[in-house]
Amino acid sequence: MTDINLPVILFAALLAVGSPGPATLAIAGTSMASGRRAGLALASGVTTGSFIWSISAAFGLGAVMAAHAWVFEIVRLMGAGYLIWLAIKAARSAWVGNRVQARALPATSPRRAYGKGLALHLTNPKAILFFGALYAIGVPPDAPVSALVLVILAVGLQSTVMFHLYAVIFSSPPMARAYLGAKRWFEAFFALAFGAIAFKVLTARIG
Repeated sequence: MTDINLPVILFAALLAVGSPGPATLAIAGTSMASGRRAGLALASGVTTGSFIWSISAAFGLGAVMAAHAWVFEIVRLMGAGYLIWLAIKAARSAWVGNRVQARALPATSPRRAYGKGLALHLTNPKAILFFGALYAIGVPPDAPVSALVLVILAVGLQSTVMFHLYAVIFSSPPMARAYLGAKRWFEAFFALAFGAIAFKVLTARIG
């Protein structure tokens, strides 16, 4: 336990959660467009994905993916494909523009939002690489199971708070009004951002 610098690990995790990425963009967009309930549900899906990758990396999946590059490549292509789909969806919404503003905010069920968040994070190469590096660098190979559990819970709790805080912030009435007033520009931004991240994922060279 003494070889694990938990504050440093948590700080690295905080930087990862705070940096713009597909999860943050999806939570922001869903919260503004569909409200707090949908945003929190999507954040819960992202959090579940974080726990899955964290547990998997802690108990060796990161090493397996490093040893078998084709496994990582499959996940990477799946993630890029999903991001491209999100970009196309946002671009279509931007093309429609303000014509949908006369209607209520689009309804997204919590179950669908949760599934979207889970799928997004399970196919997010950034999450895979982060948790693999986190346990490879920050946790000694001979760390006891109790130390691994401590890191999993601490990082997971911090991620849960941050992702759900994004949902609360971006679902606030001022943000919702801003979204309705400039829907086309918000959606255009999300389309470009998702497309740029997908391009970065596709052109990245790991190793």
